[in-house]
Amino acid sequence: MLNKIFLGFLILASFSGCLKGKSNYECNYDPCSFKAPASEIQAVKDYLDLHNITATQHCSGLFYSIDNPGTGASPLACGGVRATYVGKLTDGTQFDANTADFMLNSVIRGWTNGIPLIKQGGKMHLYIPPSLGYGSSSIPKIPANSILIFDVTLDTIY
Repeated sequence: MLNKIFLGFLILASFSGCLKGKSNYECNYDPCSFKAPASEIQAVKDYLDLHNITATQHCSGLFYSIDNPGTGASPLACGGVRATYVGKLTDGTQFDANTADFMLNSVIRGWTNGIPLIKQGGKMHLYIPPSLGYGSSSIPKIPANSILIFDVTLDTIY
């Protein structure tokens, strides 16, 4: 009986070790599982056209351009990063500028989807439809339903 308990414990310990390793290296986040409404995507396209900006559309409706892809590994959507960024509204108003450490699964969906498109040292521009940003919520310095524009440098992946 004691042998069966010990064997069961060993099997459980083996599986928990695999699961622990899996959670550290894999992320089940699907960046295409939610797509911004067509009207929001069109509003971002209109902004880009008006300002002669060339950007790539992501499956989620986010638009991005990469100045420097960086080198090494790309962050996971559930991983941690340090990024230096400037956030602006479409009228040019700057609402934030900072260097910060954060988990990509704890920020707006536009960042969770966009930042993994570059590697450490990379630089990019994100053009985020409202539903991938703060949506209909108004927060200090950002009106509800705002398109968000970020210039981002990915400093560190952890």
